[in-house]
Amino acid sequence: MEKNLHNSSRRSLLKILGVGAGALALDHFFQFDAFAHQQPAAGRALPTFTGPGANPYWNSVGKMATFPQKAPMVMLTDRPVQLETPRNYFLDAITPNDAFFVRWHLESTPNEIDLSTWRLRIEGNVNNPLQLSFPDLLRKFKPVTFAAVNQCSGNSRSRFEPRVPGGQWGNGAMGCARWTGVHFREILNMAGIKSGSVQVQMQGLERGKGPEGMPSYEFKKSLNLTDPVLDESIVAYAMNGEPLPMLNGFPVRLIVPGYFATYWVKCLSSVRLLDKPDENFWMNPGYRVPDTPGGNTNPADVKAGKVKMIPISRMPVRSFIISPDGDTKIPAGLPVTVRGIAFSGSGPVTKVEFSDSVRGRWRAAKLGEDLGPYAFRTWEAQWTPAGAGNYRLAARATDEKGNVQPDEGVWNPGGYLWNKIEQQEVTVGAAE
Repeated sequence: MEKNLHNSSRRSLLKILGVGAGALALDHFFQFDAFAHQQPAAGRALPTFTGPGANPYWNSVGKMATFPQKAPMVMLTDRPVQLETPRNYFLDAITPNDAFFVRWHLESTPNEIDLSTWRLRIEGNVNNPLQLSFPDLLRKFKPVTFAAVNQCSGNSRSRFEPRVPGGQWGNGAMGCARWTGVHFREILNMAGIKSGSVQVQMQGLERGKGPEGMPSYEFKKSLNLTDPVLDESIVAYAMNGEPLPMLNGFPVRLIVPGYFATYWVKCLSSVRLLDKPDENFWMNPGYRVPDTPGGNTNPADVKAGKVKMIPISRMPVRSFIISPDGDTKIPAGLPVTVRGIAFSGSGPVTKVEFSDSVRGRWRAAKLGEDLGPYAFRTWEAQWTPAGAGNYRLAARATDEKGNVQPDEGVWNPGGYLWNKIEQQEVTVGAAE
């Protein structure tokens, strides 16, 4: 983890947010009722299916749209807002704030925050209930900064076969940022956890009816107090050295490194200590996976009720080829630098391998800068195609615990945990 943010940086953040001057109303920046400015997708018509056997598009098939504080992104839905990061942004280990993916669960999301009245409440089974203001978080706690990947649990869901319901994400429902905030444990300890507490529940500001037939109205997630990830988690108020974009959780969001984004509660407003397990919709039945190796099962066993389901948690190891992307013919005999990223929820990536054929020989790629155990790790490999034809480039990653990407895809009813070895088809033409 990186060194703490300097006091001067904190003062700058306070000035940017106008905390010293009192309230900060953001309604003049965020008028979501006007919806997004939609743009037609460039190039050839998009298919309705991006899954296996269709030489899938890297991103989903949604139209390009521009939302406040965001560059043009791939839009799955506008209520709730779901935006996917275009492929080209993943050439670097750090994803820009304006291109960072967005995933809300309920249709009513905040479009203004008044920092003069906003408070983060810590309540429930505690000795000293707290109401922390934004300046409290900046001034009363020692800040910490680290890089970590935030990935939607359903990233790459469009690859599942048979298809499953839910947002049909391509590969762009993920991003990596440098997060600055306060140790979550420090806040919990300040409140004084009473004996008998078993879980900590986090709630954000989004509201709505939830999935049809399964009303939820509020988004809440919980973690066991014995989970060591709480020692690494922070309540973040800055993202890549700037205030969080509204769509990514302003003014604060929980950062749970190594875990899927479902626990990274946006617009965090209250924290409750519970003396019994949380059974709200977003914990059960929402976001649960089979208690099987890799979270894999089949439709028949699910229908027969044979599959035990448990809450989703850490992300599996993954790697992606970002360039070349297959859109341009490559001359035979021309050296090409194949570039990509890799990450794991179980610790640092220790190896990425590259191949120019599905059954070809794997060879080690060169790893880029190590930004931390839960950050994107860039990689590159030199490749010179010997002759004209179609090639399938592939990459696979290994993390420090020995987890390796599999050759086969996973299947479960939630469309989670996809981490099959990625392939990229490229065309090589004869050099003239």
